[in-house]
Amino acid sequence: MDWFYSHRYTIGIMIGVIFGILARLNMLRTDYRQYPTYPHGKIIHISLGVIAAGLGAVAVPALLDKNYTAVTFLSLAAQQFRDVRNMERQSLTKIDELELVPRGAAYIEGIAMVFEGRNYLVIFTSFLASLFSILFPWYWGIAAGLISIWIANYFKSGNKLGNIADIESVAVRMDGPDLFVGNIYIMNVGLKDSRNKIVEHGLGFHVKPKNRNARVTLANLGQRQAILHDMSTLFGVYRDEGEPSLRPMAKLDINTGTIGVFLLSQEKDIEKTTTALHRVPVLESAVRMPSEAGVNKGKGN
Repeated sequence: MDWFYSHRYTIGIMIGVIFGILARLNMLRTDYRQYPTYPHGKIIHISLGVIAAGLGAVAVPALLDKNYTAVTFLSLAAQQFRDVRNMERQSLTKIDELELVPRGAAYIEGIAMVFEGRNYLVIFTSFLASLFSILFPWYWGIAAGLISIWIANYFKSGNKLGNIADIESVAVRMDGPDLFVGNIYIMNVGLKDSRNKIVEHGLGFHVKPKNRNARVTLANLGQRQAILHDMSTLFGVYRDEGEPSLRPMAKLDINTGTIGVFLLSQEKDIEKTTTALHRVPVLESAVRMPSEAGVNKGKGN
């Protein structure tokens, strides 16, 4: 016990760094969007995670020794992580110019914000694990680290489209040159060949908001673009550059707030597409809550 006490700072820092790195690895996933890329994108973010873990773990001994000046380096770390956000934003904006169905500025900003925020979650995890390892027996630090990873994992996941809207498959129909998804007008298609391809490959969905907050969120252009990009990434898109009549679209029914989603998927599977639509992330920048405004309080959803 005397040995553990005399080396408590070293043990605390080691446990804090380990759990900070584990937290970053747990939050680092390359999914269907292929971002971050493998391996170079992952190397960048793992390296930043190691730095964040070290900062969070070392901050505890500095505070306990009343070395408050040393803690100011956390402000420098915050600046570095803001630079990471700018780096991600610039990179994704350049890549987005080459997408057949782009992400859009709102989606890109959301991704950049996530990568900055996850570094702060790593600092939080390593700080708690280090703090409990130093103040209490080392195994309490491990317990705190595990709980912190669970908390970080909870904050990693955002809201999904299925939580704020009801989604149903509807017919895609051509009324002469006019394209409709259910009863929602999408666009005018002049070329007969394009109309035939739409009838053959088109899929239509109605996304109906569950309340007034969801209605305003779905009306956001960035959120609609995110839906189209995710579906095109998952199931492909039946078009090439220079074919404006064969691009997916999401149009708003102003009277009801329902979104008519028109997709041209290479893999035409209604059941799988409906499931995927439920899992589309709700962008933080698109969320609006008019029901929380003082003027609307007490009037329901």
